[in-house]
Amino acid sequence: MLADTALAVMWIGLTCYALFGGADFGAGVWDLLAGGAQRGQAQRRLIEHSIGPIWEANHVWLIFVIVLLWSAFSPVFAAVMSTLYLPLTFAALGIIARGAAFAFRKASTELWQRRLFGAFFAVSSVLTPFFLGAVAGGVASGRIPVGLAQGDVVTSWLNPTSLLGGVLAVFTCAHLAAVYLCADAAREHDATLARTFARRAVASGLASGAVALVGTAVLHADAPDLFHGLTHRALPLVVLSAVSGGVGLGLLIRRRYVAARTAAALAVAAILWAWGAAQYPAMLVGSTTVDQAASQPAVLSACLIVLAAGAVVLVPALWLLYATFQRADTAEQPRRSPTSD
Repeated sequence: MLADTALAVMWIGLTCYALFGGADFGAGVWDLLAGGAQRGQAQRRLIEHSIGPIWEANHVWLIFVIVLLWSAFSPVFAAVMSTLYLPLTFAALGIIARGAAFAFRKASTELWQRRLFGAFFAVSSVLTPFFLGAVAGGVASGRIPVGLAQGDVVTSWLNPTSLLGGVLAVFTCAHLAAVYLCADAAREHDATLARTFARRAVASGLASGAVALVGTAVLHADAPDLFHGLTHRALPLVVLSAVSGGVGLGLLIRRRYVAARTAAALAVAAILWAWGAAQYPAMLVGSTTVDQAASQPAVLSACLIVLAAGAVVLVPALWLLYATFQRADTAEQPRRSPTSD
């Protein structure tokens, strides 16, 4: 019971990172595709305005997941970190380079400097979710055996399921960011930018769905245990994700941007929990279950008590942070006048 509770709490943290941190990375994808300095200026200004106050806070969820995995399921932590250290290192370097480049670009005055740091920010925003998705694919496809460095350090993350996970992570992050940016642009009374990101959200949503559909054949051939779980035990969650994604696209077309956010977030959360349900009770497919990997009950109890106490402080603080910067700025006039439909 304690082990399942700890796993559920960890999965909640992973979901929060996918929804908040994922949209953060996705904004960098659109920064990359915004165009030249003049043509993409408005889009990049909106992206900086939207993620500037929260991009550092989003990584709290990743730290939370890693620390809880280490504390509550140390054999899994050891196996994953020692086998998948290459993509994890690349992802960490991407996070560092991305954050530094984002900060330096805002402080730069020369155009060449902004272009240089912008390129680092944008490319890192693509590579980081790709490597994190590759890690998820390695775990889900059963390529991480228990023990220190027992898996192949290359094929554990360079395989069909990992490549699928990486590509799907990039498209999903881009879709989340575009949906969120639609509402941000509308709140800033910029109907032109809102429609621009709505089109991108629809395109990236359709692309994500296409990748997921093609991915079923990949999983059937490369990760049969995961495929079986997704088409049986986790099927209701898969259906929920598909329906939510479709509803979200419809809301975007109707310019119901705030409601589209909820639908898009539900679609991503549902597929993430579908993965967990499909793999459960295995944490390392083919070798280690939740009960086998769990720490002693005293350790699990201490972890959950500390997390509950910390949540009393952390959750309201994060809620206040996100809510504060989701309000319209009444201290200044809209940057642009509304564009008629």
